[in-house]
Amino acid sequence: MSKEKKFTTKKLVFAAMAIALATVVATGIKLPSLPNGGSVTLFSMLLVTLVGYWYGPVIGIVAAVAFGILQFITGPYVVHPIQVIIDYPLAFGALGFSGFFSNKKNGLLKGYLAGVIGRFFFASVSGLIFYTVYVDAFSENMVAVWASLVYNMTYILPEATITIILISLPAVKNALSQIKDLAV
Repeated sequence: MSKEKKFTTKKLVFAAMAIALATVVATGIKLPSLPNGGSVTLFSMLLVTLVGYWYGPVIGIVAAVAFGILQFITGPYVVHPIQVIIDYPLAFGALGFSGFFSNKKNGLLKGYLAGVIGRFFFASVSGLIFYTVYVDAFSENMVAVWASLVYNMTYILPEATITIILISLPAVKNALSQIKDLAV
């Protein structure tokens, strides 16, 4: 196993702290939830994507999947068994895609965007399953597609926009770079 992929105690502790903080933020510090799940939180997706930014895609995805499982434990919303897999380990696990940009210029921003787009994709697929329950004819599935896309945009896009503004501020960018130096 290469050094980058090796789980050391330090990496485990930093990843666990990020997941714990993200879980606290996602469950306790959020705007009111939407009727069928989903809510804008204060940077919970950022906290999860930081693990990938620090340690690369393998550790980032493992940590993000762990976060997804915690989200299921702390507040499950179940419509269909497949939806559970897509909504929790896959959608939240996609936040670990940030690790593919860990050593790139503007890696945090690019990684965050990759993670959020991945989460949006899986959440939209899950939403399609949810909304398809309510439409009978195959021709009406476009309604389900649009409903899923719009619904998921209502909470993922605002949080992503606020976070992108935050991590683009020079002082925050500097602080997160210093935290990465500590974590690595």
